[in-house]
Amino acid sequence: MTPTLLGRWQTRILLLSTVGVLITLPFALGIISPGGGEYFLILIYIAIFGIFWDIAYQYIQRYRWDCDWPAVLQLLAGIWEAVFVVAIATTIGLPGIPKEKFLLGSFFFHYSSVWLGVFVASQSLMRIFFPRSRFRGGQWL
Repeated sequence: MTPTLLGRWQTRILLLSTVGVLITLPFALGIISPGGGEYFLILIYIAIFGIFWDIAYQYIQRYRWDCDWPAVLQLLAGIWEAVFVVAIATTIGLPGIPKEKFLLGSFFFHYSSVWLGVFVASQSLMRIFFPRSRFRGGQWL
């Protein structure tokens, strides 16, 4: 089943608030990379920007011949979202993260880890814990 916009939002928020937070925690504690609460702010910004990107993705999806969103497009969307956040963070900065304090290498390591964790969870755990969500356009509530 092709995900609806509400299904996309629910899945994004659920996965970022569970898997994303679990992966971000060692980064924020300084175990994996220097930093602090900025990693949670990045996670929040990715969720907020992603909600708006999902509107565009849903629009683009309508023009695909099968109206589907395969994994390769998820990968491209993940790359685009990272580039978008980096462009904003390095040019004007993000609230709570001045552009001078934005560590590009740490961001890519954190973002890649979160993205990979969320992608794997969406392809496996979501299908195990919410098997009927596929028949409701990705909505699990």
